[in-house]
Amino acid sequence: MSLFIKKPLEQLMAQEGDSSKGLKRTLGVGNLIALGIGAIIGAGLFVRTADAAASAAGPAVMVSFIVAAVGCAFAGLCYAEFASMIPIAGSAYAYAYATMGEFMAWIIGWALVLEYALASATVSIAWSEYLNNLLGGVIPYELCHSPFEAALDGTTGIINLPALFILVILTLVLIKGTQESASLNAVIVFVKVAIVLIFIVIGWGFINEANYTPFMIPETTPGHEGWNVHGWGGVLGGAGIVFFAFIGFDAVSTAAQEAKNPKRDMPIGILGSLLVCTILYVLFSHVLTGVANWQDFKIAGKEASVAYAIKTYMPGYEWLGTLVTVAILAGFSSVILVMLMGQSRVFYSMSKDGLVPKVFSELHPKFRTPFKSNALLFIFVGLFAGFVPGSVAGDLTSFGTLFAFVLVCVGIWVLRVKNPEAVRPFKTPLVPLVPILGMVVCSAMIFSLGQDTLVSAAVWMAIGLVIYFTYSKKNSVLRKG
Repeated sequence: MSLFIKKPLEQLMAQEGDSSKGLKRTLGVGNLIALGIGAIIGAGLFVRTADAAASAAGPAVMVSFIVAAVGCAFAGLCYAEFASMIPIAGSAYAYAYATMGEFMAWIIGWALVLEYALASATVSIAWSEYLNNLLGGVIPYELCHSPFEAALDGTTGIINLPALFILVILTLVLIKGTQESASLNAVIVFVKVAIVLIFIVIGWGFINEANYTPFMIPETTPGHEGWNVHGWGGVLGGAGIVFFAFIGFDAVSTAAQEAKNPKRDMPIGILGSLLVCTILYVLFSHVLTGVANWQDFKIAGKEASVAYAIKTYMPGYEWLGTLVTVAILAGFSSVILVMLMGQSRVFYSMSKDGLVPKVFSELHPKFRTPFKSNALLFIFVGLFAGFVPGSVAGDLTSFGTLFAFVLVCVGIWVLRVKNPEAVRPFKTPLVPLVPILGMVVCSAMIFSLGQDTLVSAAVWMAIGLVIYFTYSKKNSVLRKG
């Protein structure tokens, strides 16, 4: 039987309709938009903005955010069509199964582990660092770092307990129920968006118009000799940097089987969260580069760029710097929550298809959540978070995300050709132009990742192939008829 055997759309829709035994439909359009914002706005807003301004775009970083958002929108439009057509758990994995066959579905499902699981581990490690900073460094070095890290005085880490703490709390929330998870996420989203808006409103009064001149970095600026670090090239280079601040909106699609009215609400949730975050990003970057000159961020600030700008140029508002740290912690928490939810739903869908063990699709008798999958994910993610340095995951998360984007864009084009009569509550405009642009932009970003990242990704995919041919192919429900 062919490696590219496809799951019929009718079978997928039957799976969507069986709600009495499946995941519980509890999410409204507001919950879905909040999930998207929760996954998107993490520390990227507070870190990537200054980084892109200092290294490539200057004050024009606000234009870089718009360019990056347009690139995300190509993939987002494709996700929206699929999510309205096939409103089941699994996101890009499920879409690939219907359009490109089982083998490609497995490849994309395995790649999504890089996006969701490794992102959860990496972000939980960063959460630990910011918590310790907020508490004034009271947590002993040994208990907030991995055994592979050492301080300047020679102290070696043992285990990262704060990272494990936030993971176990959020895992228990996910097991309790999707509505409870969505409610907690909504509270976190409110807190961090409120703090972002407070910074924008207060910071607007401290903008120095002179900081916007020149708007783009001049070609003659020392250290900016490359084509992509000055002028319009710098705007594009900045877009490549800030693109990663948008990662996460696709996680909304993993919750399709828990949406009350997925055919209407999924496109609104995906594209709505992307739009809200883009507006916030543009306003935030405009204020930040207006309050402090972009050249300040070459040396000062960096990760603490916002706190630096507040302390240096906004006298009397030092308390806002503390609030920003709270917003970063809140942002990290919601990112971890949504990413863990997304990973468990992808595995749930793969398990129902027989490609991973049944334990990943077993639902709690009361809460109707994949509780065993959540527990196993905690162990897997916790091993990384507690005992591995955060830098190890690196750009692998970005690879998994961009790879999924490319295949979703391909899938929309394929399905329009192969199954043009299918009911599409939401239609991606300008097909095949939009999917092609999405493929081109995302593929270019994949190849711009470092060689070490690409080699690591290749090793990860090779491990996935071994698992597919030794277990998944033999246990495929579709192959068994």
